[in-house]
Amino acid sequence: MFIIKHKKIFIGISATLVLLSIISLFVFTPQIGIDFKGGALTEVVYKDSRPAVSDLEAAFKQINFGSVLIQPTGNLGYIVKSSDLSESEHNLLLQTLSQNGKNPLEEKDFNSIGPSVGRELTRKAIIAIILVSLGIIIFIAFAFRKVSKPVSSWKYGLMAIVSLLHDVIIPIGIFSVLSHFYGAEIDTLFVVAALTILGLSVSDTIVIFDRIRENLRNKVFNTFSETVGRSLDQSYMRSIFTSLTVIIVLLSLFFYGPESTKYFALMLTAGMFFGTYSSIFLASPLLVLLEEKQEKSKK
Repeated sequence: MFIIKHKKIFIGISATLVLLSIISLFVFTPQIGIDFKGGALTEVVYKDSRPAVSDLEAAFKQINFGSVLIQPTGNLGYIVKSSDLSESEHNLLLQTLSQNGKNPLEEKDFNSIGPSVGRELTRKAIIAIILVSLGIIIFIAFAFRKVSKPVSSWKYGLMAIVSLLHDVIIPIGIFSVLSHFYGAEIDTLFVVAALTILGLSVSDTIVIFDRIRENLRNKVFNTFSETVGRSLDQSYMRSIFTSLTVIIVLLSLFFYGPESTKYFALMLTAGMFFGTYSSIFLASPLLVLLEEKQEKSKK
């Protein structure tokens, strides 16, 4: 019952973090990657062995080549995304990829990525997030239709969406700071991370909501706030340990994985941490706060 008794403190913490994250988006505007703003795409295949991504990234940094995204393809190939290239820059790119001719390669493809591709990706990402949110509300409203008292079933879905917004906005705020100070860019991996956070976060919330539903149906406790508080006591450790195992894997990917996935792993780690926090300290307390306001309005 500790969480429910101090619900306004925990909700206040979440509101403050969300506000700071939104402010950081305006102060530290994130850099847009070539996936969205356009650029050049080069595909190469090595004849003998493929060098490590970290070695190539270090080589490009050494010559101040600019933003380059290197993605493995097949057993010996790489797809390289960069800004628009002149003929001399294109040759320098191939020379660096071949490690100054020490590692022979063959250029399979070279294309320009137009800004229209970026607009299409943005549109699809927004549609995906909207559809996911609507799907969550409909699913939870249907699953909780038999426990619509004292809080309507659709409001469980609404609280889950509020939590999801919290879970995505805060990592995006952190990412904007990383973008300003370390050059992190918004690319397709960023969108994948945001959508993954939505899926991972809502699972924790539904586990706790399901325990609340079970206790409401069995009428184990006298009041709604007590039901929610005891349900949290029964399930929060499971949520914490489940998330902790995922966070440990993500941190290992951040520290020991390739450079191209570091920010992806870091954003997912932040999403998992704040997703677990919101499932325990935000979504359920909001339900109690909503029920209390309903009761006050009736008097």
